[in-house]
Amino acid sequence: MSKLKIAIQKSGRLYEDSLQLLKDCGIFVNNGKDQLKVSVDNFPMEIMYLRNSDIPQYLEDGVVDIAIVGENLLVEKQKNIQIIEKLGFSKCRVSIAVPKEVETDDLTYFQGKKIATSYPNTLRNFLEKKGVVSDIHVISGSVEIAPNIGLADGICDIVSSGSTLFKNGLRETVTLLKSEAVLAQTPQLSLEKTAILEKFLFRIKAVLKAKNSKYILMNVPNDKIQKVAGVLPVLKSPTVIPLAEEGWSSIHSVIDQERFWEVIDELKENGAQDILIIPIDKMVI
Repeated sequence: MSKLKIAIQKSGRLYEDSLQLLKDCGIFVNNGKDQLKVSVDNFPMEIMYLRNSDIPQYLEDGVVDIAIVGENLLVEKQKNIQIIEKLGFSKCRVSIAVPKEVETDDLTYFQGKKIATSYPNTLRNFLEKKGVVSDIHVISGSVEIAPNIGLADGICDIVSSGSTLFKNGLRETVTLLKSEAVLAQTPQLSLEKTAILEKFLFRIKAVLKAKNSKYILMNVPNDKIQKVAGVLPVLKSPTVIPLAEEGWSSIHSVIDQERFWEVIDELKENGAQDILIIPIDKMVI
C-alpha cells in the first residue's frame, strides 16, 4: 500500500505545532534522534524532516506529496504548489520596517533607497505594483540589523509580535502579506495517495473545527427558549432538555471561539443563566 509522504520543518517556528497537529489527528510519531525520515505505524504516512527553504522545491518535484509550510515561503518561492488547508498556527506577516526616527509610513519613502530582505521576490513584486523603485539587498539572516550597520534604509521581513523590530530600533510601516502555516500538496499526486490525503484532511478539519469552537450549556426559562435559541450560531438546532425544576430547561449548543464573548453577552441579555463552557476535543461534521 502506498504511503503519503509529508514534509515538515526539521527545526524552526512550525516544527512543534506540526507534530502536535499530527498527534491531534491520531498520528503518533516515534521520532528517533536525528532521523530525517520516519514511518508511522497507525496511518499510511511517512514523515520527512526537511530544511524549511527546501520544502517548496521538494513539493513541486513530487519528492514529497504534502507539506506543512508557511504560506509566506510558498509566495516567495513562486512554485506550482496548491494550498489545500490553512492550519491556523504560526501566524505572521511579511512587512516593511524603518528606523523609528523615520516619521513617515508612506511607501514612497523607499523610492531610490535600499531595502534589506530575505524575501526578494515578494518585495520586488509588491514594489512593482506600487510603482516604487528601490535597491533590494538580499540577506539570508539577521535582516533587522541592516539599517543599524548602514547597509539599508529599511528592511522587509517576517513579523510576529514585533519585539525583534523594537529591540533593533525599527518600527513596522507596511504589511505586504499575512501568513500562517498551511497544508500544501504536490501537483503530482496519484489517485491512491489522493484517497489517503482525503482521510488525513478529514481528521485535520475535525481538529481545527474543535479548536475554533466551544461547547456551551446553560439554564433558560421555558418562555425564553426561542430568544436564546435565536442567538446561538448552531450546527442545526440546539439541544433542549427539561430540568427537574418546572418551567426551566437546559440548552446545549456549540459556539465559535471568535464570537465567544459577544454571544455570551447576548445569551445573558436574553435570559440564559448558569452558563458553562467546555472545550471540544474533536468535531466530526
